[in-house]
Amino acid sequence: MMDSFTFPGLTTRVVFGAGTIARVEEEVRRLGHDKVMVLSTPHQMGDAERLAVSLGGLAAGIFAGAVMHTPVEVTEKAVGAFRGSGASAVVSLGGGSTTGLGKAIAVRTGADQVVIPTTYAGSEMTDILGETAAGEKTTRRSPDIRPETVIYDVDLTLSLPVSLTVTSAMNAIAHAMEALYAPDRNPVIVLMCRDAMIAFKDGIPRLIRDPQDRAARTQALYAAWCCSTALGYVSMALHHKLAHVFGGSFDTPHAETHAILLPYTTAFNETAVPDLLRPITRAFGGGSAGGGLWDFAQSVGSPLSLKAIGIEEADLDRAAAIAVKNAYANPRPIDPGSIRELLQAAWEGRRPGA
Repeated sequence: MMDSFTFPGLTTRVVFGAGTIARVEEEVRRLGHDKVMVLSTPHQMGDAERLAVSLGGLAAGIFAGAVMHTPVEVTEKAVGAFRGSGASAVVSLGGGSTTGLGKAIAVRTGADQVVIPTTYAGSEMTDILGETAAGEKTTRRSPDIRPETVIYDVDLTLSLPVSLTVTSAMNAIAHAMEALYAPDRNPVIVLMCRDAMIAFKDGIPRLIRDPQDRAARTQALYAAWCCSTALGYVSMALHHKLAHVFGGSFDTPHAETHAILLPYTTAFNETAVPDLLRPITRAFGGGSAGGGLWDFAQSVGSPLSLKAIGIEEADLDRAAAIAVKNAYANPRPIDPGSIRELLQAAWEGRRPGA
């Protein structure tokens, strides 16, 4: 039990189930809008076009240019298209790239957001916006970044490839991991994190065996909602800092970067707060939180090393220097030497504690 805590309440409306994409018009009108712009990546443009057709006159246009890490130059083009369309809200259909673009438009224009996530990565419930400019990724938090409504549709995840199912789930688990030791954690968030880890531990192996397992997809999407809520309502620390370093400065793939770093950042902080991270050991086994997450990652085919995603060993010094450039709260003190050791282990893919 926590001696004291503050629970701020959950402000985003959530619509969860199967076939819930059919409720987009209802949710947009509930927010008081009659013109929206539909957002997606180029890869999901066909899905965006089908959604726009289903919305009829409510759809004022489509911007299918969302890309990873929310580059400012892409946002500027999207804002121009949004203002020219006459829309007053955005509907973001896709993963973290599209959600990020919707947030970037909203914070610049005051637009309301309806988000329809199609992966488990989990930025949709948050007041966090990470943007990339001049080779670095910066992050900010603000109430006007948080989406008004999130629609979770299990049917949209049935076609999620196994590889992306795995890495986006590991990305989501990272949110829950850091929430367990966040200084502003509360019992509601901690319970959601524990539940999410158990659900992912059971659900992801089932989805590897049968990606069309609807019950397992529902379980995984529920876990993703729990983890996204954790990310959106408490502070993140070392893990997310390092993920932003590699994504913003080395252009590594978002979900894979989180998945690779997760066992190592967990093991790093586990030496300082083993009791707070014990729910991970209970869920995943392995004798330690970091080791258990590494074992799970290996068992589900998640990438295990920074080397595997194109990072050179010579890049690690620069990454460590960027990671310690600005001070931030973390359970264990951060210094260049210890971070460099963490990154070396992650580059090699060694099991924590081995």
